[in-house]
Amino acid sequence: MKFLILSLVLSISMTTLSYAQTCSDYKFSSNNVFQSCNDLPFLDSFLHHTYDSSTGSLHIAYRHTKLTSGKWVAWAVNPTSTGMVGAQAIVAYPQPDGTVRVYTSPIRSYQTSLQEGDLSFNVSGLSATYENNEMVVLASLKLSQDLGNGGTINTVWQDGSMSGNSPLSHPASGNNVRSMSTINLASGVSAAAGGAGGSSKLRKRNIHGILNGVSWGIMMPIGAIIARYLRVAKSANAAWFYIHVSCQASGYIIGVAGWATGLKLGGDSPGIQYSTHRAIGIALFTLATVQVFAMFLRPKPDHKHRLYWNIYHHTIGYTVIILGVVNVFKGLEILSPKKQWRNAYIGIIIVLAIVATVLEAFTWYVVIRRRKLEESTKAAQRGPPNGARSQYA
Repeated sequence: MKFLILSLVLSISMTTLSYAQTCSDYKFSSNNVFQSCNDLPFLDSFLHHTYDSSTGSLHIAYRHTKLTSGKWVAWAVNPTSTGMVGAQAIVAYPQPDGTVRVYTSPIRSYQTSLQEGDLSFNVSGLSATYENNEMVVLASLKLSQDLGNGGTINTVWQDGSMSGNSPLSHPASGNNVRSMSTINLASGVSAAAGGAGGSSKLRKRNIHGILNGVSWGIMMPIGAIIARYLRVAKSANAAWFYIHVSCQASGYIIGVAGWATGLKLGGDSPGIQYSTHRAIGIALFTLATVQVFAMFLRPKPDHKHRLYWNIYHHTIGYTVIILGVVNVFKGLEILSPKKQWRNAYIGIIIVLAIVATVLEAFTWYVVIRRRKLEESTKAAQRGPPNGARSQYA
């Protein structure tokens, strides 16, 4: 028993230590030593560096751990901005013969395919190793002695898949679009790329996701449930209609705000496109807008064209709901939030589906019961069938 407890304590201690390890715990097999290091926040990466402000020399070791086979990695300095365009990259990938190819590649546009080329500054001592699913890239960069940013550089790092010996485009979602930071070479302090600007873009992405999730993904289905099932209750009278309209109108307004935020994000990120998500978003906005304006053409209940209007209204309405839910999941794939957010939305959809199923069964029960009651009432009002006589007549 004591042995089991001791083993458990040791295993917990080892697990804790393994999680507590940072770049400062790492020792290079080549006995390289660096003045500073940074645990990069995404893609299991670390940067070790030594900067000589008198010469502008920056000696770096970029480490990418948990790297599966058939992958490339890249680390870059962007002298002009915080994004990908303009980045001066060092690319490395393992080759079939066991060696590692490492080269420089200037990123001139989002369509750049990591072609080899000279950078805007000199690079020397370029080498890379790949062992135990870890890529280590070493290089010395000759930067401007006056960086103009208080000794701060913009860095970008990436990984992606290979096709033979050709690097493919990296994923355009999740951590691959967050892998940017600024590093103060004098203090070694790292922060999100662009400071407030970088966090502002992430905040806009989150706002865009929340607005669209609430509007198209939750309020629209709830509005449809209200219209279909609340009207059955006689006590609701015409109240169901106004509640339905209020819910759908609010969802539409919130959805338009989310759609506008998405347009702004697209404008701020030229070259990054999520075609399916974008196409569904445009379809949603178009159909919902047509639906709103169609309310002004709504015929009265006894109008001869009311049946056709109802068919149109229901078809467009349910189409918007289905597309809205699908696009929320597409958005979750792009944002890649913590798993509990996706699980929470799945839970909401399941609850709404259960509520709709229960109310559907109850509605049919009420409708059938009313019809039987109406038929029996009409039969009683008509009296006995023709020709039937009371024995006392």
